[in-house]
Amino acid sequence: MQSLNLRQSTDFSTGTRRFVPGRSFGEERRQCLSFSVSHRNCRIVACSVERDGNGEGTSSSSGSDHSPSSFLSRSQTYAMLKQQMEVAAQSEDYEEAARIRDSLKSFEEEEPVLRLHRLLKEAVADEQFEDAARYRDELKEIAPHSLLKCSSDATTLGIRIQVRSLYIEGRSQPSKGQYFFAYRIRITNNSDRPVQLLRRHWIITDAKGKTENVWGVGVIGEQPVILPRTAFEYSSACPLCTPNGRMEGDFEMKHIDKAGSPTFNVAIAPFSLSILGDGSDAF
Repeated sequence: MQSLNLRQSTDFSTGTRRFVPGRSFGEERRQCLSFSVSHRNCRIVACSVERDGNGEGTSSSSGSDHSPSSFLSRSQTYAMLKQQMEVAAQSEDYEEAARIRDSLKSFEEEEPVLRLHRLLKEAVADEQFEDAARYRDELKEIAPHSLLKCSSDATTLGIRIQVRSLYIEGRSQPSKGQYFFAYRIRITNNSDRPVQLLRRHWIITDAKGKTENVWGVGVIGEQPVILPRTAFEYSSACPLCTPNGRMEGDFEMKHIDKAGSPTFNVAIAPFSLSILGDGSDAF
């Protein structure tokens, strides 16, 4: 795992299709990372649904195993189905695209975590908070990691760090265990003193529990100075070998209005990297 620093040509909340790499661990990378998916032949993975005697659906792809490893396997299947549907549509094989779409709908209805997330969202929207609490507690029991949002917001010494992550399907290859996530960071200086960002530290954890610490100088090749009541924003990315994970970390900063000021760390609160997203908008 590694974090790739990218300059974003347009806002990905409005449909960005391209990132341009900046400095990554001291090296300048020149090639562009395109989001396009090549037109290629693909094998369609079906998601069969069986009915029990009471008419309730059970999915062979999800089953009743609620273990983390089982959820990881189901997430990989879900990601492959989504990508195969996109490839089929881009290849104008609309019959295959429709078939995969129906498989995805069945998967989403039967997969326990997806179903509970949908029910939780609907319960909150309908102000059925007792039901919402029950669905939340069920999620805590079977997939607590899925409750972590794809965004975070933390303030240290007047420096506010907001983060929002996004799964980039076009840059991912689920069949090869490659998942690509972009994230956008806004650093707002709400203090009365100018600060400079010196270094970054990321803790990246995948769905298998593998953790990697990443340190680097500045961000996207810069050590920005952020004046009081102003903000600095940048976009970057992180590839994972699992369909979900998490990131957290800190920025080392210093006040620059007084010589000899000590450095201090500004927390980046944990946020999720998930192919499922969380349905919320960018900050």
